[in-house]
Amino acid sequence: MATERLPTRERRPSTGAPLVDIQGSVVPAGISRPKHRRTFTGFGAGEIKSVEASIPEPQREAWTKHQVSGFKDKDGFEEEVVRHVETTLARSMFNCDESAAYSACSLAFRDRLILEWNRTQQRQTFADSKRVYYLSLEFLMGRALDNAMLNIGQKDVAKSGLADLGFRIEDIIEQEHDAALGNGGLGRLAACFLDSLASLNYPAWGYGLRYRYGIFKQEIIDGYQVEVPDYWLDFNPWEFPRHDVNVDVQFYGTVHKSTDENGKTHAHWEGGETVKAVAYDVPIPGYATPSTNNLRLWSSKAASGEFDFQKFNSGDYESSVADQQRAETISAVLYPNDNLERGKELRIKQQYFWVAASLYDIVRRFKKTKRAWKEFPEQVAIQLNDTHPTLAIVELQRILIDLEGLEWDEAWNIVVNTFGYTNHTVLPEALEKWSVGLFQHLLPRHLQIIYDINLFFLQQVERAFPNDRDLLSRVSIIEESQTKMVRMAYLAIVGSHKVNGVAELHSDLIRTTIFKDFVLIFGPDKFTNVTNGVTPRRWLHQANPRLSELIASKADGHGFLKDLTLLNKIELFVDDKEFRKEWAEIKYANKVRLAKHIKESAGVTVNPSALFDVQVKRIHEYKRQQMNIFGVIHRYLTLKALSPEERKKYLPRVSIFGGKAAPGYWMAKQIIHLINSVGTVVNNDEDIGDLLKVVFLEDYNVSKAEIIIPASDISEHISTAGTEASGTSNMKFVLNGGLIIGTCDGANIEITREIGENNIFLFGNLAEDVEDLRHNHTYGAHTVDPDLAKVFEAIEKGTFGEPQDFAGMITAVRDHGDFYLVSDDFHSYVETHALVDEAYRNQEEWITKCITSVARMGFFSSDRCINEYAEGIWNIEPLRTEEA
Repeated sequence: MATERLPTRERRPSTGAPLVDIQGSVVPAGISRPKHRRTFTGFGAGEIKSVEASIPEPQREAWTKHQVSGFKDKDGFEEEVVRHVETTLARSMFNCDESAAYSACSLAFRDRLILEWNRTQQRQTFADSKRVYYLSLEFLMGRALDNAMLNIGQKDVAKSGLADLGFRIEDIIEQEHDAALGNGGLGRLAACFLDSLASLNYPAWGYGLRYRYGIFKQEIIDGYQVEVPDYWLDFNPWEFPRHDVNVDVQFYGTVHKSTDENGKTHAHWEGGETVKAVAYDVPIPGYATPSTNNLRLWSSKAASGEFDFQKFNSGDYESSVADQQRAETISAVLYPNDNLERGKELRIKQQYFWVAASLYDIVRRFKKTKRAWKEFPEQVAIQLNDTHPTLAIVELQRILIDLEGLEWDEAWNIVVNTFGYTNHTVLPEALEKWSVGLFQHLLPRHLQIIYDINLFFLQQVERAFPNDRDLLSRVSIIEESQTKMVRMAYLAIVGSHKVNGVAELHSDLIRTTIFKDFVLIFGPDKFTNVTNGVTPRRWLHQANPRLSELIASKADGHGFLKDLTLLNKIELFVDDKEFRKEWAEIKYANKVRLAKHIKESAGVTVNPSALFDVQVKRIHEYKRQQMNIFGVIHRYLTLKALSPEERKKYLPRVSIFGGKAAPGYWMAKQIIHLINSVGTVVNNDEDIGDLLKVVFLEDYNVSKAEIIIPASDISEHISTAGTEASGTSNMKFVLNGGLIIGTCDGANIEITREIGENNIFLFGNLAEDVEDLRHNHTYGAHTVDPDLAKVFEAIEKGTFGEPQDFAGMITAVRDHGDFYLVSDDFHSYVETHALVDEAYRNQEEWITKCITSVARMGFFSSDRCINEYAEGIWNIEPLRTEEA
């Protein structure tokens, strides 16, 4: 059950060894600036009480008398909207369009949120309890207005009030641009976690980067992905610039060491370049609670100012703004293309800039409590969402030994007990590695500390496992390859007290494959599992309101939105005719809505009565969108070979794809091109008609997911076994009454266990067989599946355009080892799709499967995840609110 508590495990402190020095400068020194400088904001728990007592009574009375309160009813809401239209936006009833109405409505809700946000921060400060800080390079938040309306519980008030003012709420919500702060499941998981932390009243902050252009806006032109900037910040009422909260972050420079009168060595990092981090705060409301937590995003600016007047006056116009342009590139784009060396440098710059600013903020907040440093892990838990924030480990160690003067062992013990590391992948190429030379150039002091961390760690390993030199080289944070590399995942493991995977299979794989040496060294207790979950508030209540209301009618209200295990009550109604009828009507209405969206965005007319087959996620070879489109081609070729009479026996199907390919990922872009090329042929083939349609929806994001997911009949989660850490879209699809075709990978296994094997369509090889199959491909006989060979033949004949455009995809399977086992799994995949067709024909049985699946999805709530993290990793407690 979601309410059960896990036992708290005892943490094992790390041991260290004496400090070893690295001498010498790295690059010439530049202009020296102080490392961090910012104005003082906020008070500690003790200070705020004394400050309050010092304010004269008449002043306090005046403040109390005029304290702002948010709207409480329809009249109050309308008053706030009109006020914002007329004063904030300087418009009137005569020129208030939908965009202005969205702005005013958002500001009215924002005002309410900020009052709760202030109270929440005060409550947390007074409680002075442990906080968790969630560091993630992505936060895929989605639209904020609808979420705020639902979490505050005022959507009906807004709907009625907007109608009085002449607007439809659906049109107003549509005006909002998705926050471009993430790309895939990693970022959406972070957003779900923030929602759960607030909804469960945990004291927590998120820290990320405020990307000006997101990853990119995807346009499909002539079937190809084209990347354009995503201008999402033209108007963003949900952020609060904190220009007084700024941190100077240093890059490059030199390190020199000095010895004090006590013989202690001190390192001094000087010179180089300084960039200013400016904070922007985003309120994160909890559902049915006054708790409103904070997401702090950092934006980069030149520390020297935006404009060099001297250079401008001397005619050097371009370089007069060069510092600002160079600084702003740090927070311009999520995941800059790192195919080039300059791209790699920018990636590390981004990562350090973000963690340095965040850690300074966290340390400043701790220092206000006047506690001893040894209490830091008792007040602060920092969770690393994947390897991107790993430099936070090094930065905290640098702050403690260089700036605060702690001894190495004491500092390192604090660091290890503060950090937890969530691993999201077993793919070796996704475990970040950066060259030592790049570190030496960009972060010379951090490289020294990494070498020291590694030395002390290897000494510890050698003492425990003498004479095992192979082990030392395997676990070294520094990879002694042709170009020496820093292994960020290894650094994250060594510098954290807990390492967790995100599904049972994934956690088992990291323990037995990529990190098995570390399990040997640290013991199994350091490695744990927290299976991912999703927030039912957004992914059921917001995305599928009619289904949410139907469930509430049978589950004794909306309690299931805070305790998802209560979904099991609807299984009692699986045979209820009225319930089943309404269930089917809701699914059909959602499909009609998606069909309308497909027509408007892609220009393709689809039949809502057809089976909607959906695969929407980041485009990557391991997720195997290529196998899906090969399967679609196989279906097309089969249909073409039949007579018109025989075709009538086939079930109509709409294959829907969506997702972005990384700008530098050539193969993923070719997969998108093939999908669109197949769609062009199939959708215009009069012989086929409505029997098969292929649609690629451009610029997939959270808002589009909220339309797509409730409309799916079957969704594809078909990664090569052992490659998908967990997946969360699989959970969202089943939660919305869709079924899965998938491999035994990630959380599919646990979903199967919860909902039953009869309610999921599994196929393909198992994770334990993958390595043997790959070995046989390389050293034995490798024949392409006959049906797949026919698909390749059709592509190479030019059926879907220029054959050479897709040659790479074919040779990857036929000639280059078929690393992702497309051919090995293809026959099973096609056969399983035939079972899907057969099952869908029996609609009564299909509806039973769907209702049963939803009823058994209670485990996959992000609330359950957060409670597991809180108990097993962070050791934090929820705070009582005024309402509690």
